[in-house]
Amino acid sequence: MYGTLDLCSPRSESDSDRLTHEHPGKLRLCDLLDISATLTEAAGAVVDDSFTRCFNSLPPDPWNWNIYLFPLWCFGVITRYLILFPARLLIIAVGWIVFLSCYPVVHSLFKGHHKLRRKLESRLLQLFCGFFVASWTGVIKYHGPRPSKRPGLVFVSNHTSMIDFFILEQMTVFAGIMQKHNGWVGFMQGTILESVGSILFNRSEAKDREIVAKRLKEHVYGTGNNPLLIFPEGTCVNNQYSVMFKKGAFEIGCTVCPIAIKYNKIFSDPFWNSRKHSFSVHLFRLMTSWAVVCDVYFLEPQKPRPGETPIEFAERVRDMICARAGLKKVDWDGFLKHSRPSPKLLEGN
Repeated sequence: MYGTLDLCSPRSESDSDRLTHEHPGKLRLCDLLDISATLTEAAGAVVDDSFTRCFNSLPPDPWNWNIYLFPLWCFGVITRYLILFPARLLIIAVGWIVFLSCYPVVHSLFKGHHKLRRKLESRLLQLFCGFFVASWTGVIKYHGPRPSKRPGLVFVSNHTSMIDFFILEQMTVFAGIMQKHNGWVGFMQGTILESVGSILFNRSEAKDREIVAKRLKEHVYGTGNNPLLIFPEGTCVNNQYSVMFKKGAFEIGCTVCPIAIKYNKIFSDPFWNSRKHSFSVHLFRLMTSWAVVCDVYFLEPQKPRPGETPIEFAERVRDMICARAGLKKVDWDGFLKHSRPSPKLLEGN
């Protein structure tokens, strides 16, 4: 028999002792209310921990705090900040100079030759991205067949940082679907990346999402377009977990080509925590690290199965990427990183 629930009524300590002995299975409503706040806080802490762990960088293990390793650590700091960083800064400066000197010339001189202009602009973009990767001493190993340009393909990848795009772009020119940014990153998006077919949007604008869905389908099935690259998580995750994939790339009926990116964090942490650092600060941290070591896996293309929903298709592709990159799946929407749930949604639950 289950214990009964009694409504709360005033009682003394002697009453409590008597009820405990006489009716051990009897619950009082006031007892539950007394602990409800504690339970709510505990549940909230568990939920918050399971969500925020996807977007936190692991602190490096301290190894230098002893008498014989500390001098080596000091030598490493001097090498990274006073030798490697100036050299890398020179590399990225040369990259900017070469790109900004050549791109406007190509863009203006070859206006009447669209195909040739687009080809030259794509090569310049690849070269520019190569300078960026070199500025971190990027050690990138690509596995599997290289991307194809034929229509009806869309490439999807897990997302750790904006440098994912540079790493993939230096090997093959992709058109991307990107959140709009400010500053020099926004300048690059608006002037350079749009020239290769990239689609920009603002995640807070509902109209932008509708426009993107339409342009996505037009780009994928158009001829002569650069391959389309999408990061369906919609936000940067710390390369240990994978959050839910948005279904946009999986509901247009095309072939999806998964890409798994796995970083070796021994030499640097490539995760960009945009809530704490600007992208310029993120690049500085990479340029003062030892190296960015990364494996890129081009996995077997996937088509939707008969009767498979876009959400099921997305989860199947996510399973492939997680298995190859060694990521843990969590059923969180990455959009929650940027905005709180609607009050109406909370009230409804």
